[in-house]
Amino acid sequence: MKHTPYDGTSKPFAIGLAQLDSDRWIEPDEALDFYLSEKSRLLIENRSSVFAAAAESGNAQRELLSLLMDYLLRRYPHIYRRDGETIVVGGREVNLNGDPPILSAGALIQDDLAIMECKDGEWRLTAAYIAFPSSWSLAEKFGRSMDEIHAPVPGFAAGSRNAELIARMFDRLPPDRFVERFNWAINADGALHLPKSKTEDIGAEAVALEKERTYIRVERQTLRKLPETGAIAFTIRIYSDPLAALGSRPDAARLALSFITQLRELTLPQAAYKGLVSKRGALISALASIAG
Repeated sequence: MKHTPYDGTSKPFAIGLAQLDSDRWIEPDEALDFYLSEKSRLLIENRSSVFAAAAESGNAQRELLSLLMDYLLRRYPHIYRRDGETIVVGGREVNLNGDPPILSAGALIQDDLAIMECKDGEWRLTAAYIAFPSSWSLAEKFGRSMDEIHAPVPGFAAGSRNAELIARMFDRLPPDRFVERFNWAINADGALHLPKSKTEDIGAEAVALEKERTYIRVERQTLRKLPETGAIAFTIRIYSDPLAALGSRPDAARLALSFITQLRELTLPQAAYKGLVSKRGALISALASIAG
């Protein structure tokens, strides 16, 4: 469990952006090959569900690919190697001139990628390679403004303080600044590709929960403004671990208690959005048993 945002360092339903050292922009690990295989499989099986790009996003895509390629070759020379017009990663060769640039970029890393560009004063999603969505579909979000994308999220509707802060941050983000934020979710499936919404009614009835079949899904997002096009590039890395794995950590009790606090502090609309109205009580009990 690499990241534990439920430890109190990140608050649910908060913007929660933190300064990020550029050397930590991308964090490949031992699961790199598995993630890349899953991305390739999903792209082959249902391209339109994981990839979309507006024609006018080409320049931003190319800039992102160039910056990412240079970064990976410099930062991780033991993983990435350039051979002419291809990047070699493990046993794979990624053609730099074949697919749309955001697909080539996404084929290099475990993270999903999204590009937002300012059009007529609004930031819109103009290109994305999203293999591992967390309870949303690319078709629903592509081409939409940030306000429209965030409309279902409690506290982030158009005109809200959070919506205004996000727009201001996007406008003012310097190109040399990297930021990151985290989300967490609870799922009954450890799969990476989860496009189906799990939002519940606020009156959903309580259900039982099995620790062994319950997964903590952590989403690490990074943002940076591309210096030439002014587009904003998102990377979205998914980590999925069994809830039971929490108990094997030396800091299990502290993490479990902090997690309980965050669960209890969720309003009913927030819990419904996360699909936790029915599971909150059982999840708190499971965490309490881990805390001891």
